[in-house]
Amino acid sequence: MERILVCDDSEDSRFLMTAVLAKAGYEVETAVDGEDCLGRVPSFRPDLILLDIVMPGMDGYDVCRVLKADPRTQEIPVVFLSALGEARDKIRGLEIGGADYITKPFDRGEVIARVRTQLKIRRLTEELRESNRVLMEKQRRLDEDLEAAAGIQRRLLPHRLPRIEELDLAWRFVPSAVIGGDLLNVFPLDEDHVGFYVFDVSGHGAPAALVAVCLYQDLQPDREDSLLRMRTQRRLAAPGEVLASLEALYPIERFDKYFTLCYGIVEKSTGRLTYSSAGHPPPLLVRRRGSVTVLEAGGPIIGLGRGMPFEEEEIVLERGDRLVCFTDGVTEYGAVGGARFGLTRLENAVARDVSTLTALLDGILEELRLFGDGAPNEDDITLLGLEYRGGAA
Repeated sequence: MERILVCDDSEDSRFLMTAVLAKAGYEVETAVDGEDCLGRVPSFRPDLILLDIVMPGMDGYDVCRVLKADPRTQEIPVVFLSALGEARDKIRGLEIGGADYITKPFDRGEVIARVRTQLKIRRLTEELRESNRVLMEKQRRLDEDLEAAAGIQRRLLPHRLPRIEELDLAWRFVPSAVIGGDLLNVFPLDEDHVGFYVFDVSGHGAPAALVAVCLYQDLQPDREDSLLRMRTQRRLAAPGEVLASLEALYPIERFDKYFTLCYGIVEKSTGRLTYSSAGHPPPLLVRRRGSVTVLEAGGPIIGLGRGMPFEEEEIVLERGDRLVCFTDGVTEYGAVGGARFGLTRLENAVARDVSTLTALLDGILEELRLFGDGAPNEDDITLLGLEYRGGAA
């Protein structure tokens, strides 16, 4: 039962209002003046206060100010009762926090209608506040989950690249505000071969991060059932074979996710590069003489290919040649005006004559920063660079 506190110095008004409200099904308590009203509020805990304005001692305006200044009572709706009918009196009451105004002498129907309206507003307000609280709690848990997913993604990144005499290696990763599914890795496959990959799982948030974890495990070279080795034939799996295995293992029905991936193998002694891409942005080969080649061999996106083949390409790297792999967070990075960085700008950036691979990747990030003019990246920005240092000088 909803509770209503009636504060009026007139005994007749209190009796009349109590009779009307009790008959309508409300629990009613009365107060004879402002101080009495404030004293009864903590124990009675009314859902609505009907407050006379003209009273000895504290008038209704002063009582309302006290109620609205206290966080414990400021949400209780106050309806003023008064014979004052001037517009300025009503405006004054509303300005200090009153919810409504009933003019004496009372009309029973008007009293019930205004009381029901204010109590309904209070119920809806409390329901909205509770809904907001629940949503805030859900958002807090979601933020915690996303932070945990982001932490998992960061831990999977290769904080220490392998030291390989024939290869210089570098990478850069700039996460977006919403966690994505980018990941990269470089690893020895045997004494003469080095494998590398860059992939990008569709979507954002914890689901993309969880698929990334699964992929990371399946692409571990030392794992007994690693997709990087053909155990029955005692040899390394070719890039096209790796992508075909992933296509079979990750149909879109499994996680409701698809992903792009570029996988390559470098033979250290000869510089022979074998690669294939699954719908991934094509790597850029930068010859030491400055020419840039887009490496386009591959096939469809993993999860959407439906058994289509993955083409491979073999290229012999010469000493000083560089390979730059990236995700579409680079080329799709947008400026404030809506333009995209694009592949042409990236080709121009990688062709610049810089002394080290690290300087090359940092230069690309600087080009992105200047192009975007402070625009946040909506997707992860991932770069992996390899420079061949074997062969003849």
